[in-house]
Amino acid sequence: MAGNSALACKGAPHPKENQMTQAQELLLNREMGLIEFNRRVMAQGEDSSLPLLERLKFLCIVSSNLDEFFEVRVAWLKDNAQHNPGRILADGNTPGSTLGNVTTAAHDLVAQQYALLTDTMLPALREEGIVFLRRREWSLAQQEWVKAFFFRELMPILTPIGLDPAHPFPKVLNKSLNFAVELEGRDAFGRASGIAIVQAPRILPRVIQLPPEVCDGNRHSFVFLSSILHAHVHELFLGMTVKGCYQFRVTRNSELTVEEEDLKNLRTALQGELRHRQFGQAVRLEIADTCPRHMEDFLLTQFNLQREDVYRVNGPVNLVRLMQVPDLVDRPDLKFTPFLPSLPPVLQQKANLFEAISKQDILLHHPYQSFQPVIDMLNLAAFDPQVVAIKMTVYRTGTDSVLMDSLIAAARSGKQVTVVVELMARFDEEANIGWASRLEDAGAHVVYGVFGYKVHAKMLMVVRREDGALKRYVHLGTGNYHPRTARMYTDFGLMTCNEDVASDVNDIFVQLTGLGRASKLKLLLQSPFTLHSMVMQAIATETEHAKAGRPARIIAKMNALLEPQVIHALYRASQAGVKIQLIIRGVCALRPGVPGLSDNISVRSIVGRFLEHPRVFYFYNDKAENLYIASADWMGRNFFRRIESCVPILDPALKRRVIKEALRMNLVDNFNAWEMQADGSYRKKTARGKVHSVQQTLLADYTRQI
Repeated sequence: MAGNSALACKGAPHPKENQMTQAQELLLNREMGLIEFNRRVMAQGEDSSLPLLERLKFLCIVSSNLDEFFEVRVAWLKDNAQHNPGRILADGNTPGSTLGNVTTAAHDLVAQQYALLTDTMLPALREEGIVFLRRREWSLAQQEWVKAFFFRELMPILTPIGLDPAHPFPKVLNKSLNFAVELEGRDAFGRASGIAIVQAPRILPRVIQLPPEVCDGNRHSFVFLSSILHAHVHELFLGMTVKGCYQFRVTRNSELTVEEEDLKNLRTALQGELRHRQFGQAVRLEIADTCPRHMEDFLLTQFNLQREDVYRVNGPVNLVRLMQVPDLVDRPDLKFTPFLPSLPPVLQQKANLFEAISKQDILLHHPYQSFQPVIDMLNLAAFDPQVVAIKMTVYRTGTDSVLMDSLIAAARSGKQVTVVVELMARFDEEANIGWASRLEDAGAHVVYGVFGYKVHAKMLMVVRREDGALKRYVHLGTGNYHPRTARMYTDFGLMTCNEDVASDVNDIFVQLTGLGRASKLKLLLQSPFTLHSMVMQAIATETEHAKAGRPARIIAKMNALLEPQVIHALYRASQAGVKIQLIIRGVCALRPGVPGLSDNISVRSIVGRFLEHPRVFYFYNDKAENLYIASADWMGRNFFRRIESCVPILDPALKRRVIKEALRMNLVDNFNAWEMQADGSYRKKTARGKVHSVQQTLLADYTRQI
C-alpha cells in the first residue's frame, strides 16, 4: 500500500520487527505534537511585547486546550494502553510508551504554566492595579465583605458531604471545582469520619471582583472563590475543627459512544450519553500543591488513578475561569486595539446581496472582513418572498445564534427549510440538540447526516425564484457558522451563484437527506469520496512534473497534517524535487528537512492574535495553479470519516487574493511564525530587518480602527 511504497522509496526493510523503527523515522507522534502546539500558545503568554490582559487570555487558552487534550487524547491512550497494549500507533509507538512520554511533557507544561502565572503574570498585573488578593492580604473591610458574600451567595447553595457508610464518596462532575476537607471531632450525631467533600456549584463564578469601596486603592481587586471557601469552610461544620481544606478537580473521559446496532433515534441516544459524560472514567487529578500526601492517596483511590496522573498546582485548579477577567477590567491599554471588520467593495454601497452575488463571486476573509454578509444572506432569505428554499449544515454555531433564529423564522414563514445538524460535534452536542428541537418545532426539516460520518462541511444554499426560474445562491466556508468565532478565527467564505458549484452543493444535500449512490460532482471535491484521491493525485502530478524537469510546487495551509498516505506521498514528491511549503497551525506528523527524505519540505506554524483556521491547498500544476479552499484538514478522520467539502477558486482575482493572503504572506511572516524541526520541535522565527506580520498587515489593509 502507500505506506509500504513510501518506506521502500527510502530503502527501508519490511520485517515486522523493524516496523516500529521505520514508522518512528517517518512519522511524528500526534499527542506530542499537540503538546508542542500548546507550548507555542504558552509563548504568547510569555511575550512581554503583547498586551498584558491578552497574555492572560493565552494562558487560559492553554488550560482549555489541555482540558480537551486529557478528555479525548489522553483518555484514548489510557483506554488503549489497558485494553490493547500491543497496538502499534501510526508513529510506531505503543499506547503505553506514548502515554508515558505525554505525561512527562504535560507535567512540564503545567509547571511552566503556573510558574508564568505566579512569578510573572500576577506581579505584572498587580503593578497595573489588577490584584488577586490572597487571604493573608485581606484588610478588615475586605474580610467583612467576603464574609457577607459567603453567607449571602455561597452558604445557601453549598452541600457539604461528610463521608461515612451512609454517605459514600460523591459522584464528582467532570472538571468541577471541589474541596476535600479534613475534620477533627464529632458532629451532632456522634459521627467522626474525618473527611468531607464540598462541591462548588458551577453557577458560582470562580473569580469575584470586590466593590470599589473595599479595593484599598487598587482599581480592580479580585478574590478567588476557593479563597473565600477556604476562609469560611468551618461554617459548614459547626462544632468540629477543620484541619485542612484542599481544592481538587478531576478530568474524565468525555468521548461519546453510540452503538449503531442499538440505535433507533440518534438524538435520543445521544441525550442519554451526554448524561454519562460528566461521570466518565477519570484521567487526571488536579490538586493544590499544599495537599498532604495522605489526602492525595485518598483521592487517587477514589478515582482509580496513579501517582503520575496527579498535577499539583500553585494557584486555582482551573485557569480557564480567569478568561472572564479581561472583560471585567476596563483597561484598553492592556488589550489588543479593537477593530471593525470591513466589507467587500461590492457590498459597501448597500447593494442587494443577491444582486451582488449574481454579478460576481464574493470572497470573505474573516475576521478582517465582516461575517455580517453571511448573516444577511440568511436573514434576507428568511423574509424574501422570492426565496422558496434554504438548506444549511450546522456543526458549531453556539447556544445563541442569529443564524439559527433566521432559519426558524424562515421555517415559520412557510419556506422549505432543510438543516443538517451534526449532533456529534464534540462538546457542542447539547447546543445542537437544542437547535434541532427548535428547528423541528418551527417546521424545518432536520436531519442528522449519515451515522458513522460527521457532517463537517460548511454549506449554505438559498433558492430564489427569479424571472420565472429557480436560481441557487451558495456560501461555502472553511470555518463554522458561528458569528463569535468569526471574530477570532481566520477563515475564508465564498459566496457564488456558479451553477456547477450550486449543483454540486445540492447533490451533497441530497446525499445527506436521502438515500442512494454518490453522484459525480462537477467542481467540488468531497470526503469521504473524492477529496483524498484528489490530493494524492495532485501530489503525484507535481512529482511527475519534477521528475520531468518542470517547475513543481505545493503550498498547503491547514490546522493539522496526520494522514500517513498523504505524508508518504509528500516525501516522495520531495525526493523528486518538488518544493513543498506547509503552513500548519497545530499538529504535524511529517518530519521536514530530513536529508534524503524531506529536504524540500518546510513546515511553519503561525500563532498570533487570531486562531489561524482556513484550509487552503495550492498545486502549481505546470502553471495552471490549482487552488482550493476546504473544510477539511489532511487527517484520516477528515478524509475518510467525515463529510467535507472542498471548492476550487476559479475567479482569477480571487485566486490571486487567496494565494497572497493565505499563502505568500504567511510564508514571509517573521513575527508570529514558528519553524518546525525534524525532531518535531519548533523554533520561533526572528525578524532580521523589517518585521512582517501577516495578521497585523491584513488588519491594516482591511479594517478601520475604532
